[in-house]
Amino acid sequence: MGSAPELLIRNARKGKQRAFLRLFEEHHRALFRYAWRLTGSTADAEDIIQECFLALLRPNCSFDPGRTSVRTYLFGAVRNQSLKRLQRREQTGVPEQAGDRTPETEAQRGEIEEAVASAIRALPETQREVLLLAHYEQLTLAEIAQVTELEVTAVKSRLQRARATLRETLAAYAPRAERTL
Repeated sequence: MGSAPELLIRNARKGKQRAFLRLFEEHHRALFRYAWRLTGSTADAEDIIQECFLALLRPNCSFDPGRTSVRTYLFGAVRNQSLKRLQRREQTGVPEQAGDRTPETEAQRGEIEEAVASAIRALPETQREVLLLAHYEQLTLAEIAQVTELEVTAVKSRLQRARATLRETLAAYAPRAERTL
């Protein structure tokens, strides 16, 4: 018969709006946050999410519920679309949209929050994406390995390096942060 996500996908592919909306509601927020953090652009993140959900509805979609969950598949699709978009941006010389604000960034205007965001952006891409998936999206190491197409040991190593770099980069803020708590 199939699992609930499989049934939702099958029904959404048949044009049942309710099934599509349920899939979208369950996953779009986390996927949007991830896409936005990778690209730094609200418009790009919205486009990427739309592309990924539309691709999931196509009959020739490569999603295989026997290999991965729909959540992990969608995170992988968002990652791939984001990386393609960033590569196109680099090739065409279109600058990033640094002034692109969301309610999330507006709420994090303080000096420490900005320092953390800057330190994360400064991480190598390979470490940054693993850190984002682990800490912000709370994927397991195994899920991150599937999304990034890496071995779990490589994910663990990249995550440890990212954390160590952040600790070192943000060490100057530690005393201030402790005083404000």
